Formats: sequence, structure tokens, C-alpha cells
Amino acid sequence: MPLAVGSVVEGTVTGITNFGAFVELPSGETGLVHISEVADVYVTDINEFVKRADKVKVKILSVDPSGKKIALSIRQAQEGASATRRIPSGPRPGGGGGRARPAPGSFEEKLKRFMKDSEDRLGDLRRNTDSKRGGRGSRSF
Repeated sequence: MPLAVGSVVEGTVTGITNFGAFVELPSGETGLVHISEVADVYVTDINEFVKRADKVKVKILSVDPSGKKIALSIRQAQEGASATRRIPSGPRPGGGGGRARPAPGSFEEKLKRFMKDSEDRLGDLRRNTDSKRGGRGSRSF
């Protein structure tokens, strides 16, 4: 049975790497679910979402003409269901720098938050740079 791009099939996770998970398809072929295609959230550790021998639904994204490379997606195979079923609770290591993340909103709200955050960071950077130089315009020869 040839694999049809866009179809959703059930497969078994056969291996996990730091960049994704290998899934054996019903046809016996193995494809890769890249870490970016595991869930709708940022995935730092794929082991928090899938385990070896898990049965997962995957969407076939592409098949190499030679048939050796098959790109799969768990995230796109989820219809109406959230792909974020195993989100770990608590803060993520190395993230945010202590800044709280506000709840998602409209695009305009997100853009305003982004602009304010960018201006705050740029101001911090300028203050740090100015203090190392002794302030702006203080160079005298």
C-alpha cells in the first residue's frame, strides 16, 4: 500500500532522539516525527510527550521519492483534540529570565506586549552599555 501524503494513520513509536521520534507505520515503513511536529507547544524534551512503544496517530507530511524518508506529524493529526496532553507543570528550565508570560490574547494585544517588552530590553541594554562607557558623549581627548 503506497503512502498517501495528507493521510492520517496509526503507528508505533520505535525510537526517540533529541530531534524527534521514529514511528513504524502499518505498511512496515518507518518515518520521523520532528520535535517541532509533536505538539502545539514548544517541546524541549520529547520524552514528556511520547514514549517508546506508544501508539500514535500521525499525518503523513511528505514521502521522499526514494521512499526512504517519510516526514510525519502528531500535531497535525490531532483533530479537535489538543496535542498538549502531557505538558509538564512548573517553570521550564532556562526560560523567561524571571519575566511572567501573560495569557494569550488577540494579535493586537500580543503585538503591544511584544513592543513594550522589546523597548524595556533595549532600555536595559542601553543603560548597561552607557554605564560601561561612562555615559554618552563623555569622551574627551
